[in-house]
Amino acid sequence: MTDLNRRAALGLSAAALAVAPGARAATLDAPHPALDKTLTRIAFGSCANQSKDQPIWDAILATRPDLFVFLGDNIYADTRDPKVMAAKYATLAAKPGFRRLRETTPIVAIWDDHDFGENDAGADYPMKAESRRQFCDFWGEPADSVRRTRDGVYAAYVFGPDGRRVQIILPDLRWNRTPLVEKSFPGGYKAWATAKGLTGQLTPGPYDRIPDLDATMIGEPQWAWLERQLAQPADLRIFGSSLQVLADFAGWESWINYARDHQRLFDAIRRQKAERLICISGDTHYAEVSRQDLNVPYPIWDVTSSGLTEVWPVTPPNALRVSSVLRERNFGLIEIDWSGAAPVVTLKIHDEKGAVKISQVVDTAGLRVG
Repeated sequence: MTDLNRRAALGLSAAALAVAPGARAATLDAPHPALDKTLTRIAFGSCANQSKDQPIWDAILATRPDLFVFLGDNIYADTRDPKVMAAKYATLAAKPGFRRLRETTPIVAIWDDHDFGENDAGADYPMKAESRRQFCDFWGEPADSVRRTRDGVYAAYVFGPDGRRVQIILPDLRWNRTPLVEKSFPGGYKAWATAKGLTGQLTPGPYDRIPDLDATMIGEPQWAWLERQLAQPADLRIFGSSLQVLADFAGWESWINYARDHQRLFDAIRRQKAERLICISGDTHYAEVSRQDLNVPYPIWDVTSSGLTEVWPVTPPNALRVSSVLRERNFGLIEIDWSGAAPVVTLKIHDEKGAVKISQVVDTAGLRVG
């Protein structure tokens, strides 16, 4: 079966498959059908439980995105049984709204823990090779895709012409991730949290910063890959992380748990002069915007959208939060204005009905190293 036939079998339309002559395709790292127009609207989201109704796709489709980025927990597999995982992917594929998205809109995806296989799972998850195979099959990766054979499903794509070139970087935060470190709570975390009554207050999670400098989110092979991607020319970069990049310190899974990798990311951005980079993230089951402007190469923004079906009533602490917290089903939208010397980006969080609940304008002219 050819790659085009394989993608068509997965429900992608001819419009989503077309590779326009002269259009800038993705890097050879992870081939993807090129778009023949400039990206102006990129929708994104995470945490879509396949067992629940998903009416939010109507609101997403109404924004007419040029691209949709899945940021993980695209299904809730939570299994070590390949048949169970396959059945859950089939359930997502049959959702009417998701089918319409596939028929009209190019999609790129990365996983998080639940579609990797288990809650908060990392390198020691025993079924990860099978998870990788099913992930790649579902998202239409060709048989010779590097995502099928290397240490994780990380990928990077480039869309659009010179001068309006958008790079999408999707790291894999599961395949090589070393163990988390849990805090000590009297009677255990669950007993402590129950006593606190998790009802919207500032409630930290069970995890702590990891003192071991050899601990890692992504591993050395992926670090080498990420350095190469950050060195690529781009007019706007979207760093799509399945976990929050900036949140400090929520106590749940995030980049900050791995202190060395957290700082190494900012150092790599600085050394590679990877300007105009904005982070988008998922996982949390609420939405917010974070900003860091100290000890970084330029102000770093992180827009968290979660979830497409999942909602959590708790607000963990986050010293870098600069928006309200939305505890409703939601999706993210990036609107790009290319009319100036540097793109101006409006970062939005929409609710299930399509209403804008959070909005932040970022002039990327200020996102420059030095």
